[in-house]
Amino acid sequence: MKKIIILSSFIIALLPQAGCEKMLDVTPPGEFAPGNVLTTEKGIRSVLFSSYSFIQNPTPSRYLINNSEVTTDIGFNSGGAENLTLTQLINFTWDASLLTFQVDVWAPTYRAIRDANIVLENIENVNTSDANRKMYAAEARFIRAFGYELLYKWFGPVPLRTVSTSEPLLAKASDAEMRAFIEEELTAAIPDLPDPGQEEAFARANKGMAWSVLAKHYLNTRQWQKAADACQEVIDFNYYDLFEEYQNMFRVENEGNKEMIMVQPCRNEAGFGNWYTAGALPPNFKTSSQIPEFVWTNAMANFATQYRMRTGFTNTFDVAKDERAILLLRSYTNNNGVNVNLLATADNVRSLKYWDNATVGNHSGNDVPVIRYADILLSRAEALNELTGPTQDILNLINEVRDRAGLDDLTLAEATGKEVLRDLILRERGWEFYSEGLRREDLLRHDKFISSAKARGVTVAADKHKVFPIPQTEIDANPACKQNEDY
Repeated sequence: MKKIIILSSFIIALLPQAGCEKMLDVTPPGEFAPGNVLTTEKGIRSVLFSSYSFIQNPTPSRYLINNSEVTTDIGFNSGGAENLTLTQLINFTWDASLLTFQVDVWAPTYRAIRDANIVLENIENVNTSDANRKMYAAEARFIRAFGYELLYKWFGPVPLRTVSTSEPLLAKASDAEMRAFIEEELTAAIPDLPDPGQEEAFARANKGMAWSVLAKHYLNTRQWQKAADACQEVIDFNYYDLFEEYQNMFRVENEGNKEMIMVQPCRNEAGFGNWYTAGALPPNFKTSSQIPEFVWTNAMANFATQYRMRTGFTNTFDVAKDERAILLLRSYTNNNGVNVNLLATADNVRSLKYWDNATVGNHSGNDVPVIRYADILLSRAEALNELTGPTQDILNLINEVRDRAGLDDLTLAEATGKEVLRDLILRERGWEFYSEGLRREDLLRHDKFISSAKARGVTVAADKHKVFPIPQTEIDANPACKQNEDY
């Protein structure tokens, strides 16, 4: 129940890559015959789990994080082959040919959507209980909605493919159509999803996930009352909670804790590993007094590329108090026994949020957070502040997160108005969610994405950069899908 993985011969034969579920028993080949596969329960589950595999695929997770952070005031990069991509993102010189847009976001997400569509088109013919039909359909709708929500955050409106037989030449939906579809799909899925903790296997969809994705969608589209209400739905489950120790929340042995509402499941093997730490480790790293439990071994990789954190961001932490700063590596002991001060070089602090002593090669086993309960608390606080301005109830939500970090409570004397508290919440979100890929959407929502880039000296930053370009391969294959403006 801890990981969702399936490697059935059906998926290998029918689909581009393996699906994602807990191990299933071997199914007689006859059940996967073309006439039976979409009418048997095991057949339809295989397609559903394939859809999960594409949306939960951990291999691109480092790109989803880095692409969303090196474009902001948090992340930086140097060295190695990945720097060829990340430099374009750092300097805002990306274009539609940049491969990461196609390979790491567009293609796997549309494959997840394709498989979800197949489930929805065939679910009524499946020989199973009505309850199972409803649940599988709800999971497929959730995956499809989450996929489109992800694409919308990256590219703006995209073609809405809602059937597996949709026309190859399909124009982008309007902005209103995209927003409405995501909202309607999530709302329709929620009633037939299980309550949090009642799902069949770890990382399968539940009501808490769906409400949380909806809450973040409302927040990022500035639908403040709907965002506040959706966050309250998550809180009212009385299931989720903040993990007691921030610095231990991301460890493999604490996976499945009740702060992690939605994750990309990872484990220590090819195809399922979290590669972030292999890029964050500084050269010749052995260990550090900050995280003495983590000791590098010869079984682990240490990439030539270096995932680094900007000095302007790391200097904002109260290192003496804020426990979240423990995972920001400032010095280390190398394999020669020499202590290295990372602060001596600008933009060189490293995030070891995902360290794992059982790492094999590139593959750490730490799940990558997608939405945490802390995000729901801070999102509700932000939405309520936009509606009413500062109140003690809003500060109480923020202070739950700050208390866990070891910081003093914010007071109404500090939050002197809506604009002041808005900036305080944005600052808090940076401290809380670094290396989780949320900074770009936060800055966009706060209208600071472009101005922040200009303040860093990125003079070419312009409004067009608020969305990424549609991958050129898609434009070539589907001329009806017009490129985003000014690309």
